[in-house]
Parts: sequence; C-alpha cells; structure tokens
Amino acid sequence: MSAGDRQKLDSTTRYDPTEVEARIFREWIEGGYFHPAAEGTPEENFSVAIPPPNVTGALHMGHALNGSMQDTLVRMNRMRGRNALWILGTDHAGIATQAVVEKDLKKEGKSRHDLGREAFVERVWEWKAEYGSRIVEQYKRLGASCDYERERFTLDQGYVKAVYRVFKQLFDKGYIYRDNYMVNWDPGSHSAISDLEVENREVEDVLYSIDYPVEDSDRVLTVATVRPETMLADTAVAVNPDDERYRDLVGQHVVLPLVGRRIPVIADDHVDVEFGTGALKITPGHDPNDFEIGRRHKLEEIGVIGPDGRMTEEAGRFAGMTAAEAQKAVVEALREEGRLRAEEPYVHSVPFSHRSGERIEPLISLQWFCRMDELARPAIEVVERDEVRITPPQWKRVYLDWMREIRPWCVSRQLWWGHRIPVWYCDSCGETIVAEAEPQRCGACGGELRQEEDVLDTWFSSAIWPFATLGWPDDTPELRAFYPTSFLTTAREILFLWVARMIMTGLEFPGAIPFRDVYVHSVIQARDGRRMSKSLGTGIDPLEEIDVHGADALRFGLLAMSSTQDVRFSDAKVQQGRDLANKLWNASRLILLNAADVEPAPRPTQVEDRWLLSRLERTIASVTEKLETYDFAHAVQEAYSFFWRDLCDWYLEIVKPRLYDGEAEVSATLLYALERVLALLHPTMPFVTEEIWSYHPARQGHLVVHPFPTADEGLFDDAAEEDVEGGIQLTQRLRAWRDLAGVPVGAKLAAVIDGAEPPSFVSRLSRFEFDSAGAEPVASVGPVRVLASDAIDPEDLAKRIAFHRAKLLQEVQRAKGKLGNEKFVAKAPPEVVEEEREKLARYEAELAELS
Repeated sequence: MSAGDRQKLDSTTRYDPTEVEARIFREWIEGGYFHPAAEGTPEENFSVAIPPPNVTGALHMGHALNGSMQDTLVRMNRMRGRNALWILGTDHAGIATQAVVEKDLKKEGKSRHDLGREAFVERVWEWKAEYGSRIVEQYKRLGASCDYERERFTLDQGYVKAVYRVFKQLFDKGYIYRDNYMVNWDPGSHSAISDLEVENREVEDVLYSIDYPVEDSDRVLTVATVRPETMLADTAVAVNPDDERYRDLVGQHVVLPLVGRRIPVIADDHVDVEFGTGALKITPGHDPNDFEIGRRHKLEEIGVIGPDGRMTEEAGRFAGMTAAEAQKAVVEALREEGRLRAEEPYVHSVPFSHRSGERIEPLISLQWFCRMDELARPAIEVVERDEVRITPPQWKRVYLDWMREIRPWCVSRQLWWGHRIPVWYCDSCGETIVAEAEPQRCGACGGELRQEEDVLDTWFSSAIWPFATLGWPDDTPELRAFYPTSFLTTAREILFLWVARMIMTGLEFPGAIPFRDVYVHSVIQARDGRRMSKSLGTGIDPLEEIDVHGADALRFGLLAMSSTQDVRFSDAKVQQGRDLANKLWNASRLILLNAADVEPAPRPTQVEDRWLLSRLERTIASVTEKLETYDFAHAVQEAYSFFWRDLCDWYLEIVKPRLYDGEAEVSATLLYALERVLALLHPTMPFVTEEIWSYHPARQGHLVVHPFPTADEGLFDDAAEEDVEGGIQLTQRLRAWRDLAGVPVGAKLAAVIDGAEPPSFVSRLSRFEFDSAGAEPVASVGPVRVLASDAIDPEDLAKRIAFHRAKLLQEVQRAKGKLGNEKFVAKAPPEVVEEEREKLARYEAELAELS
C-alpha cells in the first residue's frame, strides 16, 4: 500500500456509500468488465437475460430483489473466469406506454386521433428518448453488472425483424389465425387482453331472479343473473340434463322478456343445478362459458355491448346507454312488467384488467390468435425431463398443470404503439398477405394494400427475448456463445405470461431450451403484510433505501429476506446489511493498517489460526453450494455469521496482541483471510468489497474479476475447531459468571482448571488466571473452580446467585408450561416450538451449574 493510500485509509474512519458507489461503478464500466467477448460455448460461458422492465417503469422492490439475485450469480461466475453476460434491455410496454403519452396529450386537450397514427407513434418515440433510460440508470444504482453496451429494446430494428420472422413462420404453419372469438375486452385500454392479464377480485353485486315465460304455457323459467343488461342478447336458457324439474321443457321455447324473442330451452352438463334456480340464461356474446355452450349448440351470437362500453343498436330502446345505465333501466323495465322475482346481495369473483384496473367486458371480437397445443407439447416434455429445472419444485407442478390445459392465445391488441401486425389486405380482390417486409402491391391483382391496424401483444415480443436479444434470426457470435442462457429468476405471476412462452418459442425457433434453470422467487410484501402498491400507499422505493443505507445494504437485506415463502419487507435485514458494510470497513482498516509487509498466505502457528482457516474454508464451501442452489438467504447469513462472529468477534480479539507486535505469520493469515472474505462477499455486496480491495496489498486489478474462492479442504481441521469452539464457549460462560457476580471489569480472578488446559486465549479474554492456588473455591464454571479473592464479595455473590436462580426457575416453569400445552405444540410453527425447547434446555443447564 502506498503512503498516500495508507494516509487516506487511516483518515477514512467511516464507510460512506454515497461517496463510493458512483465512483466504483464508473471504474467497472470503464474497465469493460460487463462486456464479455462473444467467444466459447454456452456450456463454458454463463449468461442471464434480465426480465425486461417496461420502458415506462421505475425500479421497484421486485426489480431490486430479482436484480440482486441475478447479479450475485453473474458476478460469481465472472469471477470464476467464465464469459459472463447479463443481457440488458427494456420492453416497449404497449398498453402502459401508450397510456402515458395519451395522458400527456389529454393535458393539451388532444387525443391520439387528433394527431393520427404516424404522428402519435412519433410522439411516443420522443417520449421514449426523453424518459426511456430512467430504469436502466436506476439498475446502475443497484450495482447491476449488465452489459450496457449491448442494451436492447423490443422495438429496435433488429428485434422487429425477429418478431416478424416468428409471426410469419407461425402463420405459415397454421398456428396463427384470425377468428371471431370471445376475448377479454379492457374498456380502460380499449383493447383485448389475454387471460393471463386478468385478475379476479371479490365483488358484491345484486343477484336478480327473472321470470322467462314458457311459450304456450302458464309456466315460467326463473333465471338468476348479476348482469340483467346482457339478457337482451340471450339466445337460449340452459338446464342440466339430469335435472328432473326441467327435463320436460328441454326442446321447448321461452319468450325473452323486454325483447319478445323466442329462445330455446337446451340441456347442457355445464349447468350447476345448485346455482340459483338451476336454469341458466345463455348469452354467447357476453360470457365466456356461455360462448362455449353457444358454440356447442350452434346458437346465434348477439352483441348488445360495444367496445366503447355502450349498448349497441341490438339493445333496442336501451341503445347508447352505458352498460351500468342499461342495467338500471333493464331492472326497472322488468319490475314494471312484473318479471323481476327477487333481488339479493351476491358476492362473487369478477375479472378485472391487470393493466387498467377496469372491469373486463367479455366480447366476441375479430382478433388474431395463436394455437398453442403444438407449441406446448415439447415445452411440457423438457420440464418433465428436467432439462429445464424449475425451483422451488411446486412451481414445476403448477407450470405443467397450466400447460396441459393451455388455450389459444389472443395475440392482437387494439393499440398504435407496438409491433404492427405484419398482415396486409387487398380490398380489390380480398387477398390477405402475411410478410416479414412490407409488400408494395397485391401479388394477386396488383391492387393497393392496407396494413392490419392492430399491434401484437407485448408478451408476443417478450416471448423471444433470450434469443432475439442475441441477434436471432441471424447467426451471430453472441447467439453461438450465449444461447441457451444459463439461468432465469422470475416472479410467479409471469410464469405463464413469459417463462412458458419463452420455452415454447425457444424450442420452436432456435431449436433449444432458452435457459437451464428457472428460479421462482418469493414476493417481498409491504411492512404490514399487504402487497406493495403505490395506490395503496404501501410501496417502498428501493432508491430511497439506497440513498439512506447504500446499495450493498439493500442487496444484502433483500437476499436475506428472500425465501420460498412470501415475506414482509424487513428494515432490520437492510440495517443488518448496512452494519455488515460498516463492520467490513472497520475490521479491514484494522487489519490493513496493522499487518506486517508480508505476502497473504495461510501461515498458522497457533490453534486459533488453524481454527480460523478451517472455518473460513468451510464457509466458502457452504456459501458457494447455497448460491449454486439459489438458497440466497442462508448463503448471505452464513457469510455474515462467519465474518461477524468468527473473524471479528473472536479471531481478531484473540490475535490482536500478535498483530500489534507485527508478527509476520498472523499478518499473512489475516491478509489471506481478508482477501478470500472480500471475494466471497463481492457478488452480494460489490461496492464496499471493491473499495476495501483497492487498499489490499495483494490487489492486481479490480475485485470484480478477481478469482472467486474455492474451498481448500486441506485446511479443514476438526480438532482445531473443537478446541477453539470449546475455548469460546468457556470464555462466554466465564464472562457471564463475572457479570452475574458483579466483578469489576478490570479485575483478574484466580481460578483452577480441572482437566486439560483450555486454549491460551481463554485466560486473557475472560480475565482469569488459571495457575492460582491456595484460596478456597467459591464457585464452579464448567471445568473452572473460581477461587476467593478481594474482587468477590461472598455475601453479595450468594444474593445474586439466589436471585438469578429464582429467575431461572420462573423461566423453566414458563417454558415447561408452554411445551406442555398441546395446542401450542400442535399449532405453533415447528421452529418456534424447537426454539422453546432449546430455551428450556439452556435454562436447566444454567440451573444445574448454579447448583
């Protein structure tokens, strides 16, 4: 270390992430460490495709958790000498981005229709140029080691080429087709959305019972519905074929109230005899289940609600009303006709758009669909064979169950921003042309062409992300070097929206799985257990956490929180990460400023040196294994425990005299241990470790590309671990006894050891002299007999012990009572019960020792 660096380190008594992080990140970028050469094979290399954030997005806790996990693995593999590529890019986010720009236009008193399609799309590109890089810059604040030089966007020229190639090939195979079909119409975005973009919410509506008169009879069929306005589009009433009440009516007709239309009574197994009256109004144009029934029975499909949410001409006198207005008017008209039998509150599940938050309106619409059954089959097989491994394993079952029941995917959206569907129509001769590049004229008649107005679902382009970002359909060096990618971590809500579709397209187009491992991470909830949401006021801004605690603290905290179960955000875990960063800095300063000028190497001369090296190597082995199996929480906690307890609390305290005396062997061992600890922690806490490494005498280049430690099993030492752990426990017991006895801090106590001598550090750290003799023993602490001395007041000691024994007896009785309660043992979490058992054992052991 140079004199200048030593002076700077000596004067920097506190680690300040706000001063360090931006500077260190610039050094990494300037060093080109995140931009690997496109060389080697996918098996030799390591690559991850970042789940592309929306170009409208701001970094949220889900991004931060996902990014911390991916960056940990990318950094670890980069340090192992592998070409490590973290593919970066953003998604054009059709609905979200268009909505943002339309909101801006509304403030100007305009709509997109005032601008026209071409000008509106240009306006969106201008917005993207101004704001689109925000989330990428925020990832840098997190320390994400993405390849910023290879950043992609789902609407860049090369990506559009890949999207159109996929569409054309799927169309040519007969998988993509156009049809009038039931879709989820989102009135908020004025577009169809997929089943996977729909969320169900519990809603209280009114269940109306309506009498439909049976033709040429005094009988009525009473149906129950929460949407009486849709009855105007009814084309049948269905009953269960096994329902004796209505068997004689099957094949007859009822008269639709308010409309007067004759509609048949049909039998269908879908009807639940227990719901309502057991008679179900069938509205194929406005209910997905009714649509399926209508297609089975070849019923007419009538639409009385339009895409604008208003009643159509088919609704007769109710035309032009909103659906909500029509419901009130229809109910009132039914009441006037005497057809409304009953009204009652009814709580049920209702679909809402995840995009706009509006209630979904099921409509029959002419849309583009993709048949999924042929694509799904091989994607099922690779997961069944664990060629793609999904962790935790319950998500493998969920994936397979969904894939086996997969339905056609509506891939068209009624938007202007996005990949405009590459289909052209000739109005002169009716020809339809699907092409990757825009045709100039109709090939059949030479007539003019007009392009399809709709764009593709955003998830259609996202489905090809792992290979399109690497240059497919061209045979690029990146594609050869990094596809298939190695790993994907994702949230469960996009397992089907994104992960399943990437597996399908990867197998269909490049012809290989897109990744080998999928880790479905937990959801970090708000502090009160609710979901994080800006609208609910429960969101926690990761950038604010970084401003207060530093990126390393947030990364550590999120990884420590993560598990296979959803967890609440823990300020304590983030604080633990901040404390660790500070401890790293302070302990490293102590070592670096006091170590002799020696080469870092394991040079053990005392049992504590062998213990430290053994614990270090075992920690490296365990942490590495946990990171490789995506057990991030236990990995960071084990690393924390080793550094905080073993290295700082004990080893440094034990060897300080040797270190301050300039002993070469302990200096070499400490510098060796520090180098390996910094390398082990770097993937999870990159900034503070890189900053400390800049002062380490062994530094040759940045820590970001320093070798990741591999455990040296030759340094495992069971005997040393047993000896030192025994000494540590004895030291803790002796210190506890001193506190109990009220011995002055500076006083040394005389004692006698029964049996083998403990490690030498026990005497110094506990302030006991074990070679004493002559005085009477006043207490025993394990193998140590404490002798009488002026520092111990026998009467005061007796009172203290009696008081402590009484407290222990209370705790023993409390713990026994708790564990004797069958309800507690049966209902409490197993770890809580086990903790109570451990407490009881500890209290009983202390009581026995006091006796």
